[in-house]
Amino acid sequence: MSGTGVEVGVQSARSQALAVLRIRSRALAVALLPAAVAVVLIAGGATGHMTGGSWDAVRGVVIAVAVVVLLAAAGIALVVARSRPAVSPTVPIAEGSAPDLYRMVRDLADRLDVPAPSAIALTPDCDSWLEDRTHPAHGPPAEATGPAQDKDEANGVRDSRPAPRRQAPVAPVLVIGSPFLWWMRVGELRAVLAPVVAGTGPSAHPDIAAARRFIRGLDAAVAVTSAPGRGPLVRAVLGGAGWVTRLLLRSCRGHAGEMERGVAAAAAERAQAVDYGVRIVAQEQVGLAYAGWDRLLTKVALPAWRMGRWPSRLDAGVVSALTELSRRDRLAEGFTSRLGERPACDLLEEPGSVDEAASLLAARLFHGGPAEQGPDWAPVAWQEYPDEVVDRKWRMDAARLHRVLDSLGVSHSADPTAPDSKRPTLGRVLDHLTAEGDGTNPAEPTAATAAVDAEADPEHVPAQAHPLDLIPDGEDFPDVEESTDGPGGLLAAGLTAELAREEAAAPPRPAPTGQGPDDALWDDGMLPLFPLQPPRTGRELLADHVTALVCCAAVDTAGAAPGLDWLDGPSLLIDGERAADLSPHVLSLVEDGDPIPLRGWLARLGVRPEKPVRLV
Repeated sequence: MSGTGVEVGVQSARSQALAVLRIRSRALAVALLPAAVAVVLIAGGATGHMTGGSWDAVRGVVIAVAVVVLLAAAGIALVVARSRPAVSPTVPIAEGSAPDLYRMVRDLADRLDVPAPSAIALTPDCDSWLEDRTHPAHGPPAEATGPAQDKDEANGVRDSRPAPRRQAPVAPVLVIGSPFLWWMRVGELRAVLAPVVAGTGPSAHPDIAAARRFIRGLDAAVAVTSAPGRGPLVRAVLGGAGWVTRLLLRSCRGHAGEMERGVAAAAAERAQAVDYGVRIVAQEQVGLAYAGWDRLLTKVALPAWRMGRWPSRLDAGVVSALTELSRRDRLAEGFTSRLGERPACDLLEEPGSVDEAASLLAARLFHGGPAEQGPDWAPVAWQEYPDEVVDRKWRMDAARLHRVLDSLGVSHSADPTAPDSKRPTLGRVLDHLTAEGDGTNPAEPTAATAAVDAEADPEHVPAQAHPLDLIPDGEDFPDVEESTDGPGGLLAAGLTAELAREEAAAPPRPAPTGQGPDDALWDDGMLPLFPLQPPRTGRELLADHVTALVCCAAVDTAGAAPGLDWLDGPSLLIDGERAADLSPHVLSLVEDGDPIPLRGWLARLGVRPEKPVRLV
């Protein structure tokens, strides 16, 4: 380990931290300047040196300005001090529930000669970092533990100044990506965490810690002053405070960036000699874990979340997904040999309960949802996923498809006198899309259909609905207008409108119940952080719904079964094998109005489109 490199990095970070603190001192000096001038004028009047009408007028103006500036400065300081910096939503890990993990991290800190993190938490993401949670709004300030000089020398920095007793900052919290614990081996996790844990050294420096607290306070104050939903007077007052805090934050931006670069350089240099060879292999696992985690969330977890179910073992699922990827990808063949080594999740006393907590947090972060399970937000185990999620999703989509067809006035059968003509069938959709591909208007009721409808319901008046009629009042969906051209255009537009209506009618997500500082992001309406998938077009929705109806027909009439593919999500199993050739045939029908490839596929598997399917 190069002590010179570490010292250079820490010295660079410290110099930038001092620059940030000088900006804070200048801001305080500017706020106190009118008061200082007022004191001089008052003292001059009291001693008889500044007397007369003009001096009295100047004195009164300066005193008034000083009072206004002091009040404004006190208000801004109060906003900065009381604003709660954003804290990443995490799953806290108590030392009693993971003594081996804490022991490994402390041993790693001893090898790096840095303070150990104060606590460990998990995040449902493929990343790891240090997070300072010692802001006054989060808890009491740290107690003085010893001279600052001792801390400087422990971090490779020597100072000739006297060593007064100062508050030693509490070490930050180590946040670990939960997929790493399940996919990585113990040695790989230690190697990945080495540069992160090494960052506690510079974080313990009082000047760097003070600069970071100041910047976090400014950032939190900007968020508070920018929050909507306040009265005009409060907005005006907070607008002025926001302008000042933004000005200070812009002044500190360059120095803060250089400070963090210096901290990162010192941490990386300090961790060079710790498990260097293993770290190269571990970095490859980081990329692989990220790819598998992203695929699992978008393909497997998202369909369940949309139905009000959350997979309770996402981290265990990422192991299955990456193992499947290793089996399919020849480049990943060597990764399966690692599975015989001890996984990092063995460092937890109860990995199952931790996985469940991280899985629920992932659902809240990436999709939104209540903090606790309920009738409309229930966990689902992997062995229950095909029946509880896949099959149910297919039948919900098939039911929505037939509802839209009903709203468009599409007949149930080319032969209205046939038995079960009012029950949902795959043949109805095939006939409709084929007719649209031929340029006819299948939504227009025929004379025979009208006669049957009139006999069944004398008050029924056949009319073709427009998909825009399904859109909730006040909602604007320009894509609906653009998606009505071509085969299935009206049907795709109707599905888009129907989904918009269902989303508008859904109950709002309940507010958090105050579990801790992590709930601030939910209070501000900032979560979910981002959608896992971009909005789907009408054509994509139509293809998904037709595929769902085909799968329902295959299950009901050909003995197929719903299944789970770890990399592609819901899948159709035929004789135990995944049917991977369905999508091209559905696209031919949806995009070109050509049913021949799909009808041939159905005939080969023995699927009968004319048979009714079971819906939810």
